[in-house]
Amino acid sequence: MDAIFLNPVIISIILLCVMCICKVNVLLSIIASAIIAGLISGMPVETIMHTFIGGMGGNSETALSYILLGTFAAAMTDTGVTGMLGSIISKYVKENKYILLLIITLIAMASQNIIPIHIAFIPILIPPLLGIMNRLQIDRRAVACALAFGLKTPYITIPIGFGLIFQNLIKSSMADNGFEVTSSQVWQSNIILGLGMVCGLLISIFISYRKPRQYKASDSEIKLQSDEKFGKKQIIIIAAIVATFVVQLIFKSLPLGALVGLGIIFSLGAVKHHKMDNILNEGVYLMGFIAFVMLVASGFSEVLKATGGIDSFINTVIPILPADKFVMSCLLLLTGLFVTIGIGTSFGTIPILAVLFVPIFTKLGFSAPEAIIVLSAAAALGDAGSPASDTTLGPTAGLNADGQHNHIYDTCIPTFIHYNIPLIIFALIGIMIF
Repeated sequence: MDAIFLNPVIISIILLCVMCICKVNVLLSIIASAIIAGLISGMPVETIMHTFIGGMGGNSETALSYILLGTFAAAMTDTGVTGMLGSIISKYVKENKYILLLIITLIAMASQNIIPIHIAFIPILIPPLLGIMNRLQIDRRAVACALAFGLKTPYITIPIGFGLIFQNLIKSSMADNGFEVTSSQVWQSNIILGLGMVCGLLISIFISYRKPRQYKASDSEIKLQSDEKFGKKQIIIIAAIVATFVVQLIFKSLPLGALVGLGIIFSLGAVKHHKMDNILNEGVYLMGFIAFVMLVASGFSEVLKATGGIDSFINTVIPILPADKFVMSCLLLLTGLFVTIGIGTSFGTIPILAVLFVPIFTKLGFSAPEAIIVLSAAAALGDAGSPASDTTLGPTAGLNADGQHNHIYDTCIPTFIHYNIPLIIFALIGIMIF
């Protein structure tokens, strides 16, 4: 048992969470936690830093995407398109905040399955809507939960887009370890987890954060009230959006798509050339910090893997686990929660957990639905709530455009409570049902 509490992964993740809760900058918290994990495992400082910096490349494409998309969003704002979009949505919303939350949720869901751009829409759509949210006095924690729901639930339950990737990973990782399941079994079993996510969303919107919350007037609110007319600039922006989407689909590269879109915007004069530097600076300001957090999160993950602490933790825990299927499921879910909070990605957690979970499933006689539910939930746990996950970083990037939304207290903690707890509860209900 002492080996568990001295495990570098456990110590570093706890340290990361504590520092974040104490309002230490998340970027510095991740770097410090990575160094501590390496030192505890006996790695030389030079090796720790080499591993950390080398591992940062794992999220380089995502980081570059964020910077370019932030620039894209700044260009759209300069042309008045975001203000127009906000005005259109405002007409439908009127004075009903729940319609706005529904629209945001549906758009977030579409970004995972119908138009798989993940969080790329957030810096474009959310900042111009902050004025509407301020007018309706919507608690932005509810918006963060709505966005997290839309980013997370579809890949767990719907076998399209990112959902197809996630569920194929579940299927292939289980098969690689000797447990064959079908694609239909995966999404059908995970419906119970989706119901848990729905409960978390409803609780966050109608109970936890239903009371009005006041914010100061933001730049987004002023831009929303502009008298910008639809014309050449807006047509160019629409063409750039279409080109970005098409290029992304053809070449499977979001940075390339965003670059092509920006090329269209600047070359055709939607944004004047003398504004180019300012637009790029605004893009970096909007998304640069998030991009760097993603880079250091990847380095942190690489250091955790290099310490051997993940395998050590699971190998230490498994032999002392009871042979009771229900209790075992509880402990496996908590194990997944710890690992995913540290790594920050559900997708990257699946192969790690499957190696050691699948033999347990076989030994204790888990049925296919039971095994799928436990592995899927264990991988998904922590994605909402992790300071280093794009499920939390994305919403914060949009909601904090005017500096009035805290990453830890307004995004991570609310999404952790409203989605990780229901996931555990409904996963265990699924075990009892199946």
